[in-house]
Amino acid sequence: MDYNSSRSKLALPEYGRNLQNMVNHIMTIEDRNERNRAARTIIDIMGMMYPYLRDINDFKHKLWDHLAIMTNFQLDIDYPYTPPSPEFFNTPPLRIPYDNNKIKYRHYGKTIETLIEKASVYEDEKERDLLIKLIANHMKKSYVMWNKDSVTDDKILADIEEMSKGKIKCNDITLTETKDILFRNQKKPMPVNNNPGRKFQKNDNRKKQQ
Repeated sequence: MDYNSSRSKLALPEYGRNLQNMVNHIMTIEDRNERNRAARTIIDIMGMMYPYLRDINDFKHKLWDHLAIMTNFQLDIDYPYTPPSPEFFNTPPLRIPYDNNKIKYRHYGKTIETLIEKASVYEDEKERDLLIKLIANHMKKSYVMWNKDSVTDDKILADIEEMSKGKIKCNDITLTETKDILFRNQKKPMPVNNNPGRKFQKNDNRKKQQ
């Protein structure tokens, strides 16, 4: 029996074994013009296999790149586009620079720490106080969602002073009530049909007329 496990590995399995066999065949064609013609035929077949991709920019370019990959970059034809080099695929991707900064209060998030840092050096006093109040209300909302319990305004304001390293003094700030926050987070109830028998009225009237 001829099992797939005993066959050579497909470079692009999405095109299937039959298409790979066709690609392998054109590698054996000696006449260059005939190879070019066979390659264009294979590109048309590849395009018909995934017609929904034709709206993508450089769709043909991608197909020719796939053909080069399937031939292990050994196919000598007149490519309409510059084929990719093997080194492009052997080069490992660049590492993503993750931010490893520690967040002291994870339930508030890093963005809140950044906002508090910005607010601590804000020049306009009126806008600064408004910004601090907005930050404090958002912190309270985040705390309630994380802890599912009530939290005092003093706790939120104390956290702001601590996170700002004493640069922000929270005086005379009134925050949104916890019950109002919980009420907003609740799902809206489904509308209740107060007259369920209404849709049957027409049928009842028809029966009376009969």
